[in-house]
Amino acid sequence: MAHHRSIERRAFLKYAAAGWAVPFFVPRIVLGTAETPSANERIGIGGIGIGRRGLQVFAEVPSLGRITAIADVNVPRAEETAGRFQAAAYKDYRELLDRKDVDAIITATPDHWRALVCIHACQAGKDIYAEKPMSLTIREGRMMVEAVRKYGRVFQTGSQQRSMAANRLGCELIRNGRIGRIHTVIATNYPSPWECALPAQPLPPGLDWDMWCGPTEPVPYHTDLYTPRAKPGWISFRPYSGGEITGWGSHGFDQIQWALGMDETGPVEIWTDGQPFNPPTYTQPESRERGDKLCASPKVSFRYANGITVHLDNGPGGGAIFIGDKGKLILDRGKFTTEPADLAKSPYGEFTVRLYRSDDHMRNWLDCIRTRGKPVADVEIGHRSATICHLCNIARWVNRKLRWDPQAERFLDDEEANQHLDRVRRAPYQLPESV
Repeated sequence: MAHHRSIERRAFLKYAAAGWAVPFFVPRIVLGTAETPSANERIGIGGIGIGRRGLQVFAEVPSLGRITAIADVNVPRAEETAGRFQAAAYKDYRELLDRKDVDAIITATPDHWRALVCIHACQAGKDIYAEKPMSLTIREGRMMVEAVRKYGRVFQTGSQQRSMAANRLGCELIRNGRIGRIHTVIATNYPSPWECALPAQPLPPGLDWDMWCGPTEPVPYHTDLYTPRAKPGWISFRPYSGGEITGWGSHGFDQIQWALGMDETGPVEIWTDGQPFNPPTYTQPESRERGDKLCASPKVSFRYANGITVHLDNGPGGGAIFIGDKGKLILDRGKFTTEPADLAKSPYGEFTVRLYRSDDHMRNWLDCIRTRGKPVADVEIGHRSATICHLCNIARWVNRKLRWDPQAERFLDDEEANQHLDRVRRAPYQLPESV
């Protein structure tokens, strides 16, 4: 209890702004060589934010890992989940990060919490599996990359389509010229988020709602805000999420980046077409249908420096339609087709471009913790894919053509657009000035 009280007394602002002075840390599991480690040698994993998606991810942890601690602002949920794994339960994730038997974390918090959790985990010497989208703003994503590199962490973004064989082969076909020179890509017209003004409901026992709000200004509790996907759930609302353009767009745009060989860069121009962005404010629970329809306008397009243009229109949700001068390839989650069909046929032996092969997203991360290699959806990849989501939202918000510098990560000659590269955070939940 004394340790718990010392954590509670710690000033969060000082904790966040100063950072932790920790050395480069290698998990003790790296020192082992056994193919099947004993329970005590397995990678100790802590879960931070263990709601709907967090529980799904935990189920994917193979025998290489063991759950040692759970942290969630919903204390009864943390305790219930911890009980399944005979693990410790916490409300405050910083106490979990203090544990020496936590080598790595899996975090599936709402988007508005992800950057601070991941930066603190890096500073504590923990490896990270973070749900997508990796960030809520472009500056957050770059700071997460900087923290991972500075502290030598292994970071896997939850873009699991990179570990699906069909997606890898589809992207290899494109990269090796099977459909010719690509000139156009058609993505889904993912909607942006809208506003929330739901009425107050009684707060469930054991839920720290003020901490759930975290860096955002507190609003009344409502189950259809607290739940990820409900009527409509926080995924549809600013300032907790980028909407479906980050919820599903982070999958689709990630596949576009991979197929086009753009993992280290991004587009140079973004523009809109259609009615100006006019988001509703939900004052009572209702489905996403009305908000999604209103917030899918205007449509967005972007262009890479090599001339390839991407249009948000009627493409598949988990991928895109790639159009080349020899045909097209339609890529979606776990599948693809080509037109003409014979463009997809073997032989593949003549391929000169081979993509990172991972057939199990969670095991790939755990294997890389052992080897200290980069996983298939490394932090830079996650950041660049999420950046496209954020660029599309910003284009809708300002509703004009924007020029983007993917190296400096700034808009050219548009200070209003640059104001959207980050967000205001409530004290004491600010990001550190430097990682």
